[in-house]
This record gives sequence, C-alpha cells and structure tokens, in this order.
Amino acid sequence: MEDATEERPQAEQMRTSTRDLDELRERLESWLTGRLDCPVTVSRLSHPDGNGLSSETLIFDALRGTAEDAQELRYVARMAPASEAMPVFPDYDLGRQFDVMRMVRERAGVLAPRPLWFEPDPEPMGAPFFVMERLFGDVPPDVTPYTFQGWLLDASPADRGRLQRRSVEILARLHDTVFTAEELRPLEIAGPGGSALRRHVDDQRAYYDWAHGSMRIPLLERAFDWLEDHWPADPGPDVLSWGDARIGNVIYRDFTPVAVLDWEMATVAPRELDIAWMIFLHQFFQEVAEVFELPGMPDFMRREDVCRTYREITGYEPRDMEFYEMYAALRHGVIMARVWQRRVHFGEQPMPEDPDDLVLHRAALERMLDGSYWRP
Repeated sequence: MEDATEERPQAEQMRTSTRDLDELRERLESWLTGRLDCPVTVSRLSHPDGNGLSSETLIFDALRGTAEDAQELRYVARMAPASEAMPVFPDYDLGRQFDVMRMVRERAGVLAPRPLWFEPDPEPMGAPFFVMERLFGDVPPDVTPYTFQGWLLDASPADRGRLQRRSVEILARLHDTVFTAEELRPLEIAGPGGSALRRHVDDQRAYYDWAHGSMRIPLLERAFDWLEDHWPADPGPDVLSWGDARIGNVIYRDFTPVAVLDWEMATVAPRELDIAWMIFLHQFFQEVAEVFELPGMPDFMRREDVCRTYREITGYEPRDMEFYEMYAALRHGVIMARVWQRRVHFGEQPMPEDPDDLVLHRAALERMLDGSYWRP
C-alpha cells in the first residue's frame, strides 16, 4: 500500500534572513570567547526549520575550552532581522523580550527558556541579540503544517487531549499570576485610549498602516470596522498576555510543555486575547488542511473545549469570544499579509492582483464578517 503521506503537499521554507551564516558564526564565536573569557569554537550554526517568521533565530553548538577539557554547549540566539530583509515588525526590543522571559519563569513558573545573556551593543553581531538555553523536544510545525502530517496528527485522541489541556494551563498560570504595576509598565502600550484593549487595537491599526503603506487591504479595513461595531461592553480584567499564544511556540515532550517560546508580542491585555489566538491559530491550520482535502484535526482546540478547560482551572469565564476571534483573525491577517509581501520582495511569489488575496485566510475572515463562521 502506498504511503499516504507522500501525496500530501509540502510547503516551501520561507526566506527570513539576508545574513551570511559563516560570518555570523565567526562573530558569535568571537563574542562568546570574550563573554566566557576562554576559547570557544562555534559549530552547527543554523536557522530553525518549520517555525519562526519574525525575529532571526540562530541555533548553534559550541565547545568551550581546549580540546582536552572542552565543554559542549547548546544555545539559541535571537536577533532583529536586517533592514533589507523587510522585517515583519517595525521594532524589535530584544531587551524587553529577555526581561519578559526571565520574569515569567521566576514569577509565574512558566517554562520560558532560561535567558542567559543580552547584548544591547549592535557591534558584535550587527544588531542587538540575546542568548538562551536550548531545549529539546517536539514542536508542532508551521511548515509543513502539523495538520498535514507528523507526530501530533498521528497521536491518539487521549494524547492530543492531554497536550491541549496542558497548553491551556500555560495561559491559566500566566494570567492568574499577579504582577506589580512596575513589572507590567514596560509592557503596556502607550496611547490615549482608556483601556488596554483600546490601546491594543489602535496600535494594531497603526501597525497595519506601517506594514502596508499606501496599499490598502479592504478586507482588513472592514474587519477593523467590525470590531468598532461589536466592541465589548466590559473587556474584563487586564493580565500579562503572552501575545503569540499558540502550540507552534511550545516545545513538548510526551505531550507535555517543556519550553514556552516567542515573547516578542507580550503585552498587557484582557485574558481573551491569548485564548482566542490559541483557538484561531489552530483553526487556521485546520482550514489549510481542508483546502487540500486532508482530514486535519477538527476536534482539536475547539472554542467550547478550550474555554471550558480555562474556566475549570481559573474560575474565569471567557467572554465576547466572537469579538476576540475576529480580532485574532485580523491580527493574523495583517502579519501574514506583511509576510507575503516579504516573499514578493525575495522573489518567492508574485504580488496578487486583488490585495485581499494577501490575507491567507480570506475565506474565513469573510465568513466572520457575514456571521456564518460561527454558525453550524
């Protein structure tokens, strides 16, 4: 019998860097030698496969000391993309990411990788960067999506259910931790809006304007208008929000989280921001699978199940979920339209004639706007 996985479409790895890896390896080796005050040899420097479209991520091994007593080190570095690589975001505050990772580890017990060193000086590597511990396990990939093939798709319903619950537990632990106003202040979005949600949406509109310049994307602008017409009467309490809460940003072992990654979008916002993002991002990959007539995982990360688990753990009932799912789809649309334009920049695909086609989940967003997305 022919292996069905061979017939499944394979997605191309998108280009995210313009930097030369050999040069980066030499510069990193020099920096580590000075930082550790002993000879260091860096090897196996590479970019990760399958995930990561924003910050530049470098995975590397190093030998510390002389050949006779060398210590093997395994690290990950993150740095802002080069300006000519058409960055996804206008700003990359690596120091803030470093501080957030340390804070959620120490104060909330969330398993962010241990941050080791932050280098604010752009001279050593061409941009500020930080180094963190490297952890090993399984990550549900974006490319090719985990709904197409792989360990999570092949898992038993019980194992997938365990992974789902433990992923929601990450949000519950983070959101239930009480941080001080001083700790949260660096993560608050500045602006005249009266609530954190208002400032967050206004900031996303400003990001849309920056990301797409004079090119207007009517579908996304209709979604912004929809948010204004369906604004929550009570947005609920603000918490420290992960910002990119999805299973593709978690390393698992035996379907249990061992590392929670990518804190560059962390902010202060209502709980529902993370909950809806986790739900929507799976639904996005599920619908991609269905486009290719693959079964995917339709019973995974359903809103009713995620919200029930969250309520059982925290005692908090998520509210206005249609609003927050629309907002998740809008935010994802703005980001991925920028990523598409970067692919155009690198010559990987043409610019579509209809700007709405820059939104990869155009059909889902259109169904949200007419209300059919949430109807059986």
